[in-house]
Amino acid sequence: MTLSAPIYRLKRQAKLRSRETGMPLHAALDEAARREGFRNWNHLSQSIPDNRGAAVFRDLMPGDFMLLGARPGQGKTLLGLEIAVAAVRAGWDATFFTLDYTAEDVVGRLRSLGIDPTSLGDGFHLDMSDEICAEYMIARLEERSGRRLAVIDYLQLLDQRRDRPILRQQVEDLKVYLGNSGSIGVAISQVDRAFDAGGKAIPDLTDLRLPNPVDVTSFTKSCFLHDGRIEFSGVA
Repeated sequence: MTLSAPIYRLKRQAKLRSRETGMPLHAALDEAARREGFRNWNHLSQSIPDNRGAAVFRDLMPGDFMLLGARPGQGKTLLGLEIAVAAVRAGWDATFFTLDYTAEDVVGRLRSLGIDPTSLGDGFHLDMSDEICAEYMIARLEERSGRRLAVIDYLQLLDQRRDRPILRQQVEDLKVYLGNSGSIGVAISQVDRAFDAGGKAIPDLTDLRLPNPVDVTSFTKSCFLHDGRIEFSGVA
């Protein structure tokens, strides 16, 4: 069956309807699925998988450190989770480090993607520690065996505590670790609100919200989202 729009765009439409009407997100997703001829959102997602995360993951190489950026509400956390799920399904060990979301939030977002969290087995880990910083994440990754991927939610929160190294140093430490270990890192990042008035179709590295400086060349790849579009590229 052909959809009227890609799955990621249908999700975006459902999220907007949920905000506008107060309808629970799961109900808005089910409504969108029924318009496409499916019983509910799970039926749609199981019948026509959304391969965005898998497509991005396939373009990542051991040692890569990717920056994943978007304005609020554009789906950057969902895509980060999709990448983690794709990694697990490819036999990697994936950890979602978050200073922003609760376990309930993450489970809800996985379910909105049509993913039963229990189906991921021991390959998916959720870490919500208040201690999250580069040093902490490296130590946790070192406890895992095999090929490892880390999703960091999100970049601008890593140095909010005064006892943490500056953000630039943490990013450099992560870059060195990923390169030496062959692990993969995905750092979710905010985009400055000035982008909304800039007239560009999609953000880029110049649009990052960086109250504290970061050397963007520490990242090997970038992925930006806006209004259903995805732009994936290397970092010069």
